[in-house]
Amino acid sequence: MERFAMNQLITWKNNKDKKPLIVKGARQVGKTYLLEAFGKNYFKSYIYLNFESNPIIKEIFERDFSISRIIGALELYSQKKIDKDETLIIFDEIQEAPKALTSLKYFSEDQNCYQIVAAGSLLGVALHKETSFPVGKVEFLQLSPMSFYEYLVAIGRKDFVEVLNRGEFELANTFKQEYQEELKKYFFIGGMPEIVDNYRRGKDFNAVRKIQKDILYSYEQDFSKHAPYNVTPRLRMAFNSLPSQLAKENKKFVYGLIKEGARAKEFELALMWLCDSGFVHKVPRVNKIGVPLNSYEDLKAFKMFALDVGLLGCMANLDASTLLDKNNLFVEFKGALSEQYVLQQLKSANDSKVFYWSNERGSAEIDFIIEAKGEIIPIEVKAKINLRAKSLSYYLEKYQPKKAFRISLAPYKKHQIITDYPLWAVESLVNHL
Repeated sequence: MERFAMNQLITWKNNKDKKPLIVKGARQVGKTYLLEAFGKNYFKSYIYLNFESNPIIKEIFERDFSISRIIGALELYSQKKIDKDETLIIFDEIQEAPKALTSLKYFSEDQNCYQIVAAGSLLGVALHKETSFPVGKVEFLQLSPMSFYEYLVAIGRKDFVEVLNRGEFELANTFKQEYQEELKKYFFIGGMPEIVDNYRRGKDFNAVRKIQKDILYSYEQDFSKHAPYNVTPRLRMAFNSLPSQLAKENKKFVYGLIKEGARAKEFELALMWLCDSGFVHKVPRVNKIGVPLNSYEDLKAFKMFALDVGLLGCMANLDASTLLDKNNLFVEFKGALSEQYVLQQLKSANDSKVFYWSNERGSAEIDFIIEAKGEIIPIEVKAKINLRAKSLSYYLEKYQPKKAFRISLAPYKKHQIITDYPLWAVESLVNHL
């Protein structure tokens, strides 16, 4: 299946001053598939090394960081000649081999410029174990689940994506029913590549749900395998509370929904682990609007979203029958799926930090706030066609931004400050920031 991140990999390959590249992302978002496809299609040969499934190769990096010795050992192991320009070397699950991670510094400094890409599923977690990291010596690419546009391409509707990419929103609105029907399916299926591939081949929602449950189970196995023993039960409790957290009108994370009497100090390590693993997205509150947004983060207030809209629906036991219920899927448990979807598209197309804003009294709230090219941009999400937005009006009057976006089922329309985007065209919004 086509992944838009391939274009970033090609750009990296063509850069004469490139450094080793680390592809980050949660388990099963398609990192290995992407890198092997990159090796097959854009290099004469590639070598794939998985440090988790084949721990023996760790020993190659234990002795020293002599690049010539390491390359020689890799050639012996793979029985392939490594050409510095035409052979791609893939280090998968690199967080399992700290010395291999450190070696990227020496590959970066080596004059031979070998083509090195690495992938790490639990890299953020590994760094908390005092793994030596090659700061400033590597580049990064964040891989997320497949976006809605990638899903459309996968099911054979690339023409729908091309219309939106050309900005032909009036033409696209002619087919709004088709876009909305596919978006409802995407809400249920989500963007995990294995699931999208299974659906496009079989069109079986029961099979989709089974794979989603399998993925969630594998995540819980990661909790047991990689997290500290005393943190694992809290990880499960915090992770499983996501549907109830997002079912509230005010989606601010409440510790009491994990268990009665729960406090921040008790669960802060568990939440940090979930964020570092990529299994959840944390959206902090800002208490003031200014550049940079980071400096106005409220450390005590945040929302927590899942990695993927399909996985969230599975966690909430959302039945496939909701797909037949007009457009009610978009407003399921207080519009949580719509907000999850929008956040997911924001993170897929642009991995910058996303915030939300509310006033001190809590009477006004903007779903998402992002910083792009020095501008602070508010994004309001409406799960229906109703465009009344008191909070957005309050925000516009208070902060007078140059632009704002409102996302709903209403058609595209550009006003003086606000631009309306339909839910199914969110990626076009992000791509033009």
